[in-house]
Parts: sequence; C-alpha cells; structure tokens
Amino acid sequence: MPHSNPEAFNWSGVADPVAQYYSQTPVATDAAHEPGEPPLDSEALWPRGVAEWFALSLTLLPALLLLPNSQTYRLPLRVGAYGISLAAFGLWWFGGQRRQGGKHPAEVWLMWVTVVLAASLAHPLTSSLTAGLGQLFLYVAIFCPVFWARGYVTTRRQLVRIILLLLVCNGVNSVVGVLQVYNPDRWMPQLSALYSTNRDMLSAASYVGPNGRLIIRPPGLFDSPGAVCGAGTIAALFGLILTLEAMAWWKRLVALAMAVAGISAIYLSHVRISLIVVVGMMVMYVGMLILQRQTARVSAFSTLAAGMLVGGLTLATVLGGQSVADRFLTLFSEDPRTLYYSSRGISVEYAFTTLISDYPLGAGLARWGMMRYYFGDPAKLDSTELFAEVQPNAWILDGGMFLLFFYGAALVGTAIYDLRLVQSLASRDDRLWSAAVVAANFGTLVLVFSFVPFGTAAGMQFWFLEGALHGAMAHRPRTR
Repeated sequence: MPHSNPEAFNWSGVADPVAQYYSQTPVATDAAHEPGEPPLDSEALWPRGVAEWFALSLTLLPALLLLPNSQTYRLPLRVGAYGISLAAFGLWWFGGQRRQGGKHPAEVWLMWVTVVLAASLAHPLTSSLTAGLGQLFLYVAIFCPVFWARGYVTTRRQLVRIILLLLVCNGVNSVVGVLQVYNPDRWMPQLSALYSTNRDMLSAASYVGPNGRLIIRPPGLFDSPGAVCGAGTIAALFGLILTLEAMAWWKRLVALAMAVAGISAIYLSHVRISLIVVVGMMVMYVGMLILQRQTARVSAFSTLAAGMLVGGLTLATVLGGQSVADRFLTLFSEDPRTLYYSSRGISVEYAFTTLISDYPLGAGLARWGMMRYYFGDPAKLDSTELFAEVQPNAWILDGGMFLLFFYGAALVGTAIYDLRLVQSLASRDDRLWSAAVVAANFGTLVLVFSFVPFGTAAGMQFWFLEGALHGAMAHRPRTR
C-alpha cells in the first residue's frame, strides 16, 4: 500500500512512528491502485454503485431520525437499510450477477438457516404470522449481502472505496457522539420513545459527569443512547489503518482524528464490551501483520493504537468526568471472568443449560425483539414475551438447536475461510486490505457472546463486508 515517503506531521520534535514507517518501508511494486487507475489519494468519496450506496444507507437512514418530527417515520427509517438489502438481493438474482465471484462457503449453511426459519413459521407459539414473516425476512435481509455483494464488488479498488466510505460515515457518527457530550443542547437528538417515556431506562442510559451534570450516553447519528459504540469501533480501526496509507498528510490526520473520536465515543458511552471489541480487532489486525512479516507496519500501528487508547481516554475524561475512567478501570481491577459472568456470562450459560432443553425446536418466531414489539399478537396468551440478551439465546428461541448449529457453522466456516484467504493472496496489498476487513468482522464475532449482532445492522454490515471481500478477491492472484 504505502509507496512514497510523505512528510511527517509531528510538530513536537518527537520521532513520528508514521514517518519512521514510511522511511523503513521500501517502495511497493504492487501499489494500492490497479494499473491505469488513479492513486488512492485522489479517490473521490461520492458513492457510486449499489454496494457503496448501501454502505452509506447504514448510517444515513438512521441519521434521518435526528430531524424534527422524524419519530413519526421511525419504523420505515429503521427498516430502510434492511429493505435496501433485500432489493439489492433481488437485483443481483435477476440482474445476471449471480455467477460472479463464485459461491462463498457460508452460503450453503445460510440456506439451511432459511429452511429452519421457514419451518418455524408453523410453530404453534409463533407470535403471529405477520411477526413471524417479519422475523424471517429480517434474518434474510441481514445475511443476504454475502450473496449479492460479490456481484457488485469485483475489484480491490471497489473494496477500498467501501472501507473509505465506512470510515467517513462512522467517523462523522463518532464525532457527533463526542459533540453530544460536549454540547448536548445543540447536538443531542430527540431520543426514542422507549427512553423518553421510561425513567428507569433513561436512568440506566445516563451517568453523572463534571459538576454533577447528567450525561446521556451519546447515540451519535441514531436515537438510542450508547448506539454510537458500533460506529466507534469501525472508526477506530479503519481510521488507524488509513493513517498509515500513502495519502496527503492532512487526509491521514483526518483519519487519525476520526479514530480518536471513535474510541472517545466508546469511552463516553460507558460500554466496556465495545472497548474490548475494538482492542480485539486491533490485536487481530496486528496478528495478521505479524504473519505477513510486516514489522514496520506492526510497529507504527501498535504505537498509534496505544496513543489513541490513552488520548481517547484523556479526552473522554475531560468531557465526561472521572466516572468515565472509573468505569473502564474496572476491567483491570476485577477478575475478567467474574466480570463477564456477572454481566453476560449468565445469559450464555442459561442458553446452553436451560433454553436448549426447554426449546430444542425453538420457541416460535418473534417471541423476542422488535418484531414482537411492532407486529406481535398480545392476545395470544400462550406465546408470552421472551428475552435474548446474547446471540445464542436468540438463535435457540427462533429455531432451536438446528438454527444454533447452522448459523454457528456459517460463522465458523467464514472465519476459517477468511484466515486462509489472507494467507493465500499473492499480492502484499491484497493481504493488507483483506486483513483490515477480517479484523473488522472479528469484532462482530466477539459480540456474539455479549449482544445479538446478527439481529441488527451490525450483522448486516458483517455479511456485507464478507461478501465484498469475497467478490473483490475472487480473481486475485494466489500463492502456490
């Protein structure tokens, strides 16, 4: 990727790790752009094509909820990106791109997921037919990008553009999240009705800041407190990676600023698992660099990452008060196993000790989550509301042991495929860009045991990036 020796931007006189990285890295014969294409530094970020507009919609549509009186249109705005995903699948299916890129190894398992969910429609405890169909189409909308993205992302440059676009979208989202704590009167949107009408939920979504000021966990470009965390993890990772690219110094500085905003937004949200996820993503990226023997990049990235973690905590503590630092210091002051078990481990244990035996074939569709909230039948008294705080619980409730097995197999197969893909690519730059995507998706896999990512837009982004990576690298040279 790097192929020049850009000017350093450290004005303190201290050795700049980025400048050292460029000075120690030889000129790449395989640049970040294909022959005949302009360099990455001149790439315009205005989206073009189905895949790039879809990537933009993941942030743009929820951001419309910040507009005045937008809560009236909350449901269509929330499901808009899912509808676009299904529409893109239809265009891919009928538009002749089905044979491009070859099949992804997860596709066969996801087809079985669809079969299990379709069978669950007939479960006597499915909340309602409308809610059950909604749950089925939600699953399909989330994972179908792994099918259609490979038809619209067929080159490495297209993959790089998606990474750049996701950095900008999530970086702006993170900056807004920081500003919501700095100046809530101007930047804090109207919250979801679930919080504005429920004092207990609002209390759980806030904390005391400097001078006793009540701080609501920043939602960013969404309307749910703390929702900016997902954007913060992507901004932090991709921001650091793009800081090491051969671009103008001010563009690298913007990328670094977005990375700092991302990690600061996580700190200000008090969501400890998001910090663990972003650190895990960075460790995963460094591990793949080590396997590729990219020692100069390992050094530069690790130095920047350490500085970002400390600098982001400092900024967040100034804005959010000592409670921010105290919140995250518990990760070191308490036994990690005890801390996890008390927060989410109990739910995971409950899934494999109780739910799997109570509902081996599932509890019926739409027994939990927003589909039940919007479309469930409250008059069906034997189909009571259930809760799923972590992904295994959700899979068991929706499809029992079969859904748990097939979706788990799809994710395990994807992880193995990704690691083999990175090592098999002949081009150094192919391996580096692929490693960036794999590291980002690794964070979503970690969330399986602390959240329900594959019931939200986070899972849809996972499968979208996976499909885009598969399509972009399908015809790239491989090592022997």
